[in-house]
Parts: sequence; structure tokens; C-alpha cells
Amino acid sequence: MRLEIPEGLRWTERYPAGRAWLATLPDRLADCAARWELRIGPPFAYAFASLAMPVELPDGTPAVLKLQYPDDDSVHEATALAHWAGQGAIRLLAHDAERRALLVERCVPGTALHRLPPEAALDVAVGLLPRLWVPAGPPFTPLAEEAAGWAERLPAKWERLNRPFEQVLLDAALGLLADLVPSQGEQVLVNQDLHAGNVLAATREPWLVIDPKPLVGEREFGAVPLVRGPELGDSPAALRHRLDRLSAELGLDRDRVRGWAVVHTLAWSIGEDEVFPHQVETVRRLLGMG
Repeated sequence: MRLEIPEGLRWTERYPAGRAWLATLPDRLADCAARWELRIGPPFAYAFASLAMPVELPDGTPAVLKLQYPDDDSVHEATALAHWAGQGAIRLLAHDAERRALLVERCVPGTALHRLPPEAALDVAVGLLPRLWVPAGPPFTPLAEEAAGWAERLPAKWERLNRPFEQVLLDAALGLLADLVPSQGEQVLVNQDLHAGNVLAATREPWLVIDPKPLVGEREFGAVPLVRGPELGDSPAALRHRLDRLSAELGLDRDRVRGWAVVHTLAWSIGEDEVFPHQVETVRRLLGMG
């Protein structure tokens, strides 16, 4: 099948593994279209970690086909959707593990949560997050295991990229990790990518979560992506307000939410060959909000 790679996925062209994955996409897409008898629309331009496109099932039902980039963060996406069984999240309709292909419910109209005024969006989040924090275990990766990887990789990446931010940030994150990991509360299913662009307006429920990157950890970690993400306001005051409001209204320990936000933001601020300055600045702001 002829396939135009959307802008959101162009980053994969910089890496040998990415180019190899791109080369497989036409055949994988053709296989999925035949297996599930899909009518396929053009890819979503903004999708970053998968090739995602609107499709119709044989009976005309709208859906979305996702062909995942083979990273570790999304390996249990289908399992998480099945675990939630449509409660607060899109439904999993079919899954081909070998092809890393998911067929999922399409949100209509699909408006992102950040299109709401920030206070209204936080109202939605306060009602939605507790529904997602359900008990879970294997095969999901424990937050403690994921955090051990951050503790190992962060110093090495920081050195390899010529110490791109001040050491005090790195030391603070590592110190927080040492305190937070062994003292966690009840373990539930959390989503480390639940920002306001991954909650969409739908018809079956008013708002549904898409694109989970699941872990099993304490509830305080589950609020972190919405706290640290700039989608609901990109200022120190907006960041503090999200931290304060979500912690208070969800009954969370504010210091632990802030601590996990520092750790997670710094871990995601530095890739294999690049640094994301905005996320580093967010860490600076969070550390000043003790």
C-alpha cells in the first residue's frame, strides 16, 4: 500500500531502527486492512509514537488503527485498554501483538481536553483519574522498576550530552527517587503519558483517555503528567495551581506528587541525542515549589 509518513513521525527517519520500522509499515498496514476488512483514511498528522489512522469496520463503525513504534513504554498499551474495559478510556476492539497493531474505538468529535478552559479541564481530570486507578499487577511494569532505569540512565545520558543542565537538578531527582520508590502507597494502574492532549471528547462517555503508557505504581504518580504538562497553562502560576488543585481534590500527598513530577520530567527531558529545554525549565520551577 502507498503510504505517506505524517510529520509527527518524521523523527524516526534519523535512526536506523526508525528507518527499518518505517520500511515495514506498508506491508503491516496491508495485512491489518485485510485481516480486519478495514476502509482506511489518511494518517493523523500529529501522531508521534505510532502510525495512527481513522478506519471504518465492515459494518461502518468508526475506529482507529494504530501501528506502534516498537518502544518499551507502549508495549502494554493494549493490555491496559483491556484492563480498563472502556471505563474512562477508549475500548480495545482487536489486537495483533506480532505486528504491534491495535484497533481501537474512535473518539467523536475527538476534541482534546486542553481545548477547554483550564479550570473546566481540571474538573474533568478530577472526575476521570480515580476511575483509571484500578488494582493491577503483571504484566505491567512496576513504577519501581521503571524508576530504577531512570536512576541508571539519567547520569549516563547527562554525561554523554556534555552535562546540558546544572548538576543540582540531577542530584535532586536522584535523591527524590531514593526516597519515593521504597515508600509508595497502594499500587494501581497509572499512565505516565496522561496529558491533556491524550484525553478526547467522545460520545459513549464525555471524555476518554487514549494512548496509555501504563505502569503499576502509587496514585501520586498518576497525577504527574497533567501537573507537569504545559497544555493547561505554561506558566509557573499555572503549574503550581495544577499541583495544588489535583493534589487537594484527589486526596494525594502534594510533596510526593511534586517529587514524582520532578523525577519524571527530568527523566523525559533528555533523550538519546537531544535535550528538551522546556522540560528542564519545568523541573527548575517544580523544585522551587516546595
